[in-house]
Amino acid sequence: GIETTKVSHQWIQKCNEMDKVIFVSSHSKNVFDNTEYQVKNEQTGEQFILRSQVPTEFVNYPVKTFSDLPDLDLEIDSDFNFLTVAQFGPRKNLQNTIKWFVEENMDQEVGLVLKTSIKNNSYVDREHMEQLVRSCVPDIPERKCKVYLLHGDLSDEEMHMLYKHKSIHAIVSLTHGEGFGLPLFEAAYCGLPVLATDWSGHLDFLYKPTKNKKGKTKVKPHFARVEYDLRPVQPSAVWDGVIQKDSLWAFAQQGSYKMKLREVYKDYNRFKLQAKKLKTWINKEFDQEKQLNLFNNIVFPWLSLNDELDLVEFG
Repeated sequence: GIETTKVSHQWIQKCNEMDKVIFVSSHSKNVFDNTEYQVKNEQTGEQFILRSQVPTEFVNYPVKTFSDLPDLDLEIDSDFNFLTVAQFGPRKNLQNTIKWFVEENMDQEVGLVLKTSIKNNSYVDREHMEQLVRSCVPDIPERKCKVYLLHGDLSDEEMHMLYKHKSIHAIVSLTHGEGFGLPLFEAAYCGLPVLATDWSGHLDFLYKPTKNKKGKTKVKPHFARVEYDLRPVQPSAVWDGVIQKDSLWAFAQQGSYKMKLREVYKDYNRFKLQAKKLKTWINKEFDQEKQLNLFNNIVFPWLSLNDELDLVEFG
């Protein structure tokens, strides 16, 4: 996946050696298709435009299904709780997610559950995370809201139970950009209301086709949209060959985030109903067999998964 507005020239060069490139979201595909570089042949002096020269497609991730989910014993005593799931790095914007949450809810019995780590699930990482999270929490006397750190390895089943836990009411993300956004996707198809930056890969599953009163179908957002500004990536986030210095990504607006937190908390039933409709649509459109068929038809357009194949052994 590509999380910014520009892909590195190394990726374009290598991908142009392929027959076809398949992405995990329309965002990643579009960025790759639209990136261009003015380059010069050092031997001949010839100048030319470096761009994608191969066919590109995208296929999203499929929904996961489980027959049984384990219990999760979470010691959460807040009346209403938001969840965020992300590695603690520059792209996920967790510092502002925490700070602005506390400023908005300092007088409310509301919690923010952070499922996060820096590098791994070790004790050293947990201790470092505790210090880091504390440094992000504003010093506000007698604040009522709480921030919880959930650290450690969880199985797929336990993660999906977390999305469905009775103490968790919505998931939030102020991400600067996503190639797809798996935690948001998993939370959405589990029926959890989503509050997120209105940009990049996760829009593939957070915008749902909806018919209006006249019978016309329009694609509409089914999540709490946080407004943003596209600005250059921070110097600390630059990763040569991966995150370009001259690329942009989304910076969530503080006021919009706080307003959406308030709306989801105060008008929860509306967002829960919206999430229920989104869940039904995602589980149908992103069904595993359907996504596998899409992928198969892109790789082997002449072959159907339903075709019976005769295996011939050559001695």
